[in-house]
This record gives sequence, C-alpha cells and structure tokens, in this order.
Amino acid sequence: MPRLILLIILCSFKSNLVAQTWEAGGYVGAAGYMGDMNPVKAYKLTDPAFGIQIKRNFDAYWVAKLNFMYGKVRGSDANSANAYQIERNLDFYSPITEYSVQIEFNLFRYMAGTDLGYDIRKFSPYLFTGVGSFSYNPMTKFNGEEIPLRLVQTENVAYKNSAISIPYGAGVKYNLSGNLTILAEIGYRTAFTDYLDDVSNRYVDFNVVPPASHLTPILADRSIVAPQIGIPGTQRGDFRPRDTYMFASFGLTYTFVPIKCPIF
Repeated sequence: MPRLILLIILCSFKSNLVAQTWEAGGYVGAAGYMGDMNPVKAYKLTDPAFGIQIKRNFDAYWVAKLNFMYGKVRGSDANSANAYQIERNLDFYSPITEYSVQIEFNLFRYMAGTDLGYDIRKFSPYLFTGVGSFSYNPMTKFNGEEIPLRLVQTENVAYKNSAISIPYGAGVKYNLSGNLTILAEIGYRTAFTDYLDDVSNRYVDFNVVPPASHLTPILADRSIVAPQIGIPGTQRGDFRPRDTYMFASFGLTYTFVPIKCPIF
C-alpha cells in the first residue's frame, strides 16, 4: 500500500517528470581558428577535436548544457594568399581546452525518449550560446625545437594562458532510436584575447626594450625578405581586438528518462 500511494503521488507530477530529462554523450570533429594568420576563412578546420556534454532538457524547446571540448588550432602565414603575410612568415599551433555552460533552443518541439504529444518531432535544428573558459599555449618550431611563444614575449606582452570565450552556433539533432540522439553542430567561440596566435599589435624595438629571451627578436620577426619587415612601431597583427576559434562535430547522446507511470 505505501508503494502504491508513492506511485500515485509521483504520477500526479507526471508531466513535469517526463518533460525534464537528463542527457549525456560525446562528440568528435575538427577545430579551426580565425585571427591574425587566418583573417577571413571562417570555415577553415585544421585539426581533430573531441568533447563530452551533459544536458538538462527543461522542456521540448529549452536545454541547458555543460560542455567540455579539447582540440588543437594552428595558423601559418606561408599558407596565405596575402603578400604581406607571406613575407611576415609567422606560424603557431596551440592546444585548446574549453569548459562552457550553454543554452540550446530547439526550433521544433523535440525531446528523445518521452511522450509529450503527437507534435514531438523526430528531429530539430537548434541554436546555442553561452559562456566558457579556455586554456591555450601558442607554440612554434625553431631549429627543430618546440618553443612556447607566451614565454618568449614576441610583442613584450606577458599575456595569460587562459581567457573567457563566448560560444555560439547551430546544429541539428535527430532521434535515432528511443533514447538515442545523433547530432551535427558547428560552433564559433569569440575569445577575449588577441594572443591565441601570439600576434596582436606592433613590432617592438628590442634595442630599447630588453627581450625576455635571446630568441625573442628572432621569433618576433621571421620575415623572409631582406631587409626584414619588422620595423619597430609598424603593424605586426591586424589590430582586431579578439581571435576566434571554431569547432564542427558529430555526436551521440543518451537521454535518461524519469519514472513512467502506468495507465490506470
């Protein structure tokens, strides 16, 4: 009898229990970057990336998500069609580790593993945005060695190796079977730093400013023409205040459905 009473109480809140579900899964894809070495190609993906996510589906439209993503981004002036960039001859690569909190909005009524009515769709496009924190560490190779550019201070700036980011993007999800959902997503991250690629401002006169390392003047100006283009005070970056990194992925998630009540 106590169990029956408990079941009746739970069933009185059936709509809320069914409407709010947890979801977890992972995804794989590719990462890319836009900044001083790739100023225009928003679609350029260069390296593998992967992630995991935990979601709280509040109803058929609104979803809150905890997201972890790891990947690598890179850029090289040698791959540019711009004559100035080719002469500048800078390059970098950096791991990216990101934690974020995001909000998703389904454009159609969608929730896997539930029975909320006849108008629940098998698929839905969705939009998302949020706030994140990421770590990075721009590197380059010189004489066969990996050099951490943040420590070299090529622009005489001691920037941090972490920053805030604003993720935003779109995707599509499809109810593969029961509680399983497959999804495809592309997202961009506005980084609150312009040193993801170690390039931002102007060339520094290291005859006046003491360099952080004996490699600093060499890695600050790696131009391949003579005389070198790194005249102190002249433009080194593109002067835009923030870099961007992006991620395109395919994923699979499983929805954990609350207790379902019998029909009396």
